[in-house]
Amino acid sequence: MWKTPVVGFICSLSLLLSLTCAGDVKSRSCGDVRQAYTAKGFGLHNVPHQEISGEHLRICSQGYTCCISDMEDKLSQQSKMDFEKLVEESSRTIQTIFTSRHKKFDEFFLELLDNSEKSLNDMFARTYGKLYTHNSEIFEDLFSELKRYYTGGNVNLEEMLNDFWSRLLERMFQLLNSQYTFSDDYLECISKYTDQLKPFGDVPRKLKAQVTKAFIAARSFVQGLMVGREVANRVAKVSISPGCSKALAKMLYCPYCGGMPGLKPCPNYCQNVMRGCLANQADLDPEWNLFIGKK
Repeated sequence: MWKTPVVGFICSLSLLLSLTCAGDVKSRSCGDVRQAYTAKGFGLHNVPHQEISGEHLRICSQGYTCCISDMEDKLSQQSKMDFEKLVEESSRTIQTIFTSRHKKFDEFFLELLDNSEKSLNDMFARTYGKLYTHNSEIFEDLFSELKRYYTGGNVNLEEMLNDFWSRLLERMFQLLNSQYTFSDDYLECISKYTDQLKPFGDVPRKLKAQVTKAFIAARSFVQGLMVGREVANRVAKVSISPGCSKALAKMLYCPYCGGMPGLKPCPNYCQNVMRGCLANQADLDPEWNLFIGKK
């Protein structure tokens, strides 16, 4: 994902950094260089009109040149800025995809959960009337905990569902035996035997299996989308080594110093430079492919 597509994309964009020559290159004049240099936003102070000896250069060829030391430094810094921008642009599409899909799924799932709660509330209110509405907080708490689990809260699904059925049993037992008063210890004793008594039949077991499966999958998926977005964002922040900086300057801007600002790097040369500069990101390729399920 990162290795070949990103390298190729950056190389394609890097070719656009060079200006197309408007005619034959003049052997001794630096007119084209001066024009291209100002197009990058730099001033022409001390920029040669004609080629000069290049013993002062530290990166580019020390033959006859159109660059002074200050120009070489500025172009070297520009090459790093260009590279960082291109890497960021190449990963922006991936970040946008993850962000968009996370937003859509999150909205969809929360809306689904809200609609489920509303449907259950409407149905039970019509069926049981005040008997339900006076005890609806048990169901409200259930959906509140489900939402908290989905959004990353520290909720044990199995314990939470067991607690829901225990609370429901205690409340129903009290309602069905309203002529009696029961202590908390007595009610707790009843809830402990829920599995043996099975007052709700096999419904709790089936519901627990379905809810657990659905919510674990939903939470894992939405968190995976967030992780993917963060990985793409962090990988886009490259740390440029001195060797990479020098290679970028040579490829992108040393042609300026050589009097040929329109000279473009060949694809193989560009890919070799990019592979060296993105070596750390390229190492993530196998793990990234496993994460996105690419075969």
